[in-house]
Amino acid sequence: MSARVLVVDDVLPNVKLLAAKLTREYFEVLTAYDGPEALDVVLRDAPDIVLLDVMMPGMDGFEVCEKIRSNPATMHIPVVMVTALSDAADRVRGLEAGADDFLTKPVNDVALFARVRSLVRLKMTMDEWRARETTSGQFGVIEPSGTMQGEAHDKARILILDDSALDLDKIAETLKRDSHITTGTGTCAKALERTQDGGFDLVIVSLTLLNEDGLRLVSQLRSHERTRQIPILLVADEGDLTRVAKGLELGANDYVMKPLDRNELLARVRTQIRRKRYQDRLRANYEQSLSMALTDSLTGVFNRRYVSAHLPRLLDRAIDNNKAVSVLMFDIDHFKVVNDTWGHDVGDEVLVEVTTRAGRNLRTFDLVARLGGEEFLVILPDTDAEAARIVAERLRDRIGQSPFAVTAPVGTIPVTVSIGVATGGRLGDTTESLLKRADAALYEAKRSGRNCVVVSPSAANGGYPPAEG
Repeated sequence: MSARVLVVDDVLPNVKLLAAKLTREYFEVLTAYDGPEALDVVLRDAPDIVLLDVMMPGMDGFEVCEKIRSNPATMHIPVVMVTALSDAADRVRGLEAGADDFLTKPVNDVALFARVRSLVRLKMTMDEWRARETTSGQFGVIEPSGTMQGEAHDKARILILDDSALDLDKIAETLKRDSHITTGTGTCAKALERTQDGGFDLVIVSLTLLNEDGLRLVSQLRSHERTRQIPILLVADEGDLTRVAKGLELGANDYVMKPLDRNELLARVRTQIRRKRYQDRLRANYEQSLSMALTDSLTGVFNRRYVSAHLPRLLDRAIDNNKAVSVLMFDIDHFKVVNDTWGHDVGDEVLVEVTTRAGRNLRTFDLVARLGGEEFLVILPDTDAEAARIVAERLRDRIGQSPFAVTAPVGTIPVTVSIGVATGGRLGDTTESLLKRADAALYEAKRSGRNCVVVSPSAANGGYPPAEG
């Protein structure tokens, strides 16, 4: 996963060292050498994450972080403080200032890269929810959601997985300060069972279980629809950064090291609770806005009107950030034959199942829309031509690999789709030109025998590298 990382430090060798490490991992690196310059770069270049030194002359890192968090235009950008300070009180101060993490110099590479990738994934999801809320607000249905820092951080339901009664009691006792309701368990199976009932705002998972692997629970929580969005906080021993990094890769949101500092634990929990409640508010506002004017009544996915309002915003954002946005335009092969042979009710069943299979094979922040009839559009933010081609091939395969169950006497019928791919994000790209390229590629796919993917040529694809169709 690539991202734009801003490194802020008043010591040139520190900047160069971090920049070299990040560049080797294919991140795009921006630099700043003091607080005011950092704030200018954040506003001008919209980085995906900020690595911020604390001890800088003039405006220190704590003040810079507070200013980033107080500006609605930048408050969603993850901030990781990187400093020689190692006292728990300093970490707590950084977290309370709005930092997402606090890494101590010399920075461990495993921890650094795992944290950056984890926070970038989180930002991509949050960006998409914020963009959807803004689009929905155009129709006058909702009011903006405010800020994450304005969310309440107390009275949450928290599940704790730890087979040490002493550690479990210490965590639960600490969380009582914010009037949280805690539930403790000592096994992964019991923890997973309890989360299926819903209602938890956070799951705390110990990685020091004697007979089980807490990472297994992290994986299971992220694979179940009901628990996919619950924040996960890991508790690990010092020196176990490799497993912490694996946990972040699997989808954990944060971690705290033993011996536990109560104030740091509380600060990290507060951050996760606020973020969940803010994202829940974004999601609720988004769902509230899904009126018949914006969604297809049959399939429940977005309609052409929503695409017309949402895609230009995503394209403008891609151009501003020098990133790619791709679209897949596809339709169902020989759909008229389905309607003529089995009737429109069966045709409707096929349309619904196509959207279901499409949704299962896309990221949470991708978007599926029905443009009309049997024609659909998928919007892939931050996705270049080659990645979009891979997604399209997977989508084509998953839709066509098994027959569709229908209520007609025949029982099942084969269904395939043809897909056209186009990518934009360069200066001068427009929604109309992007959709026109995708439509032309779709036409070529149908002309080439159907049940295939065709990618719009690079010459007409915003200058992005070509991908084989």
